[in-house]
Amino acid sequence: MANYSILITGASQGIGKYLFEEFHCKGHKVFGTYNKTQPQRYEEFFSKVDVNNSMSLSNWISSIASTSENFVLINCAGITYNSFAHKTNLDEWNKVIDINIKGTFNAIHAILPYMREKGFGRIINFSSVVAQMGVPGTSAYSASKSALWGLTKTLAAENASKGITVNSLNLGYFDIGMIKDVPQAMLNKIMESIPAKALGNPVNIFNAVRFLIDSDYVNGTHIDINGGLF
Repeated sequence: MANYSILITGASQGIGKYLFEEFHCKGHKVFGTYNKTQPQRYEEFFSKVDVNNSMSLSNWISSIASTSENFVLINCAGITYNSFAHKTNLDEWNKVIDINIKGTFNAIHAILPYMREKGFGRIINFSSVVAQMGVPGTSAYSASKSALWGLTKTLAAENASKGITVNSLNLGYFDIGMIKDVPQAMLNKIMESIPAKALGNPVNIFNAVRFLIDSDYVNGTHIDINGGLF
C-alpha cells in the first residue's frame, strides 16, 4: 500500500479500533473519531466528533486536509437497537438511522470535495449480513445497513471519473465489537448457523479493507465476509 491519510469514524472501540491499530502499527497516518468512548491509546490522533453534527465532521476533516495528499475514509461509527417493530421506541429506532446512515453520509459529504479536488479517494462503508437475512428484532439496524447499499452504488457512479471508489463490506459475525454483548446461549445458536461454524477473525476485515484501498477498478461493490452465512 502507498501512504495515505486514513480517516476512521468510530475508531475507539470494536472494528474501528482494530482497524485503527492495525494501520497505525503498519506505519500509515491514521486519524480516528470517538464520541462517548474515549481512546486509551494514540490519543493525539483522535478527535471527539459527533457524526450527527455535520459541522463537527467538516471541522475534523478540514483540520487534516491541509497536511494530507490522498484520503481513505472508513465509516465504522454505528450503533444497534433490538426490538420487535410493534414494541419499538421510536426515539431509539431513529437514533440508529441517524448514526448509521445519516452519520455515514455526513462524513462522506464532508470529505468528497477534498477527494474530488485531488483526483483520488477511497470510501469504505460497513453493512451487515443481518440486513440480508431478515433477523427478527433488528428493523432499525437492518434498515440502516441496507440503505448503505444504495448509497454506495450511487456515490460510486457519481465519483468514479474523479479517481474515487466507494464500496461496502457486508460483515457476518466476528469475534469483535457488538458480538461481545450477545448472551452465550444466543451466541451458540449463531455459531451453529454459520457454515464455517466459527466467528470470523477480524484480520479478514483488515485484508478486505486493504484490498479495496489498493484497487482502483473495484467500485460500487458489496463484498460479503460471513463464513458462508446468508
